[in-house]
Amino acid sequence: MASQNPLDISTRFSQLPSAFFTAVKPQPLVNTRWMAWNASLATQLGLPHFAPTDDLKHQLVGEAEHPLFSPLAMKYAGHQFGSYNPDLGDGRGLLLCELSDSTGTVFDLHLKGAGLTPYSRMGDGRAVIRSTIREYLCSEAMAGLGIATTRALGMLASDTPVYREKQEFGALLLRVAESHIRFGHFEHFFYSDQLAELSLLADKVIEWYWPELSSAEQPYAAMFQQVVNNTALMIAQWQAAGFCHGVMNTDNMSILGQTFDYGPFAFLDDYDPNYICNHSDYQGRYAFNQQPRIALWNLSALGHALSPLIENKQIEAALGQFEPLLQQYYSQHMRAKLGLHNTLAEDGELFVTLFELLEQAKPDYPRFMRGLANIDKDGEQAVIDLFIDRPAATAWLNRYLARCALERDEEGMAVPADERCRKMRMVNPKYVLRNYLLQNAIDKAEQGDYADIEQLARVLAAPFDEHPEDEMLAQLPPAWGKGMEISCSS
Repeated sequence: MASQNPLDISTRFSQLPSAFFTAVKPQPLVNTRWMAWNASLATQLGLPHFAPTDDLKHQLVGEAEHPLFSPLAMKYAGHQFGSYNPDLGDGRGLLLCELSDSTGTVFDLHLKGAGLTPYSRMGDGRAVIRSTIREYLCSEAMAGLGIATTRALGMLASDTPVYREKQEFGALLLRVAESHIRFGHFEHFFYSDQLAELSLLADKVIEWYWPELSSAEQPYAAMFQQVVNNTALMIAQWQAAGFCHGVMNTDNMSILGQTFDYGPFAFLDDYDPNYICNHSDYQGRYAFNQQPRIALWNLSALGHALSPLIENKQIEAALGQFEPLLQQYYSQHMRAKLGLHNTLAEDGELFVTLFELLEQAKPDYPRFMRGLANIDKDGEQAVIDLFIDRPAATAWLNRYLARCALERDEEGMAVPADERCRKMRMVNPKYVLRNYLLQNAIDKAEQGDYADIEQLARVLAAPFDEHPEDEMLAQLPPAWGKGMEISCSS
C-alpha cells in the first residue's frame, strides 16, 4: 500500500496465475449518479461516510483508474439447474481490489455491471436499476437479520440504455464480500484437469480464510468440513427466516457459506413450503422446501471436484454431517423464535403440529412469528385472527402457551411471559423486505426518487426494532404483492 493512500488496499487474487482470471478494465456508464451509499459499511472500510464525489467516485466506478486497483474477471464454472456448464465466469462484474477494515478482516471490492468480459457469453455485461436495488437492499436486510451474506457499499444509476424484456437503464453495484470464491471455481479446475491450480486454490482458501486449518492432519478435508458446516448454518438461517434464494446453482454458492448472488429471491409472505420465487424454475428445483436438499447436492458436487485432494471416505463423512448440522442449527433458530430454550420430550410433537397448521392454513409467516413474540402486548387474538380456521389456531396456541409455562431459567425459576416475549422480539423481525416493498422502491427509483431506498435500508438494518415512524413498512402485502415470481433477468 502506498503510504499516502488512506485505504488499506491489496490485490492478492491478481497475484494468482493467469488461469484464475482475466484482467479487464471497467467500461464506464453515462452520467452515473449515486442511488445509495452505505455509510456504516464505508466507515468500517475506511471510506468516507458520505457518498464520494470526483476522484474517488470516478475510480470506484471505473471512470478513472485507481493506481492500486487491479480489476479482473474471475473464471469459474458450475452446475446450473443440475447441468454442468464450463463456460461461466464474471460476465458483468470485476474484482477491483481487496480492502482491510479496522479489525484486519479483508474484503473484496467488486463492481457489478462493469461491462463486457471474456465470460459474458451472449450477455451485455450490464446490470439494471431494478436488479441492483434488489441486491443492495436484500444484502443489507440479510445482514440486519444476522444471516451470513455479502454486502453492498453503494449503487449508482446511469443514462446508459440496457435492453431486457424492455429498455431499462444501466446501474452499478459496489459489492463487498469476504470472498467471491464459489463452488464453481473448484469445479472449473477439476473438470478442466488443472489439478495444480485446484490444489493452489484450496491452499489459498485455507491461507486466507481458515489459517488455523493448515495445522490439521488433513487440511483439505478440514477445509471441506468447514464448508459443509458453514453451508448448513446458512441454510438453517434461510429456512428459519423464510428466505427463498431462487437460483442455488453451484456458481452461486459461496465457499464461505455466505448468501451470494441475489437474483429472483423472496421472503415468504403466506407460509407455503412449496413456494417457487423464480419464474424460470419450471420444475421447482429451487422451491423453498427444496433448499436443504439442493445445498447437500451442491456440496456433493464440490466434494467431487475436491476428490483429487481428499479421500472419498473423508468426503462422504463430511457430507454425512450436513443433515445433522442443519437440524441442529435449524432447531436452535426455531427454538429461539418460539422462546423455547429448554428441551422437553413433547417439543417434537409441538413443532410437527405447528408446521402442519402453517402449511394447511398458510398465514403470513413473518406476521405470525412476530405475533407470537407480541402476545404479552397484543394478546392471543391478534395471532388467532391470522387464521381462517380459528379453532385449530386456538387449539395449537393453547398448547404452545402451556408449553411456554414450563420454561425455566438457569436458576430453575419460571420465565415470565414478558421476558420470553422480549427475547423473541430480538429474533422475530417486525420488518421484512417483502417483494412489493422492493417493487415500490424500484418504481420510484426509475423516476429518480431514491427516498424509499434510504428508508428501507435504514429500517432493515434494525428489523427487530419498532420504528413507529415507519409503521407502514410492516403492513401485510396487498393482494398483488403476495407470492410474486421474479425474473432472473438483470
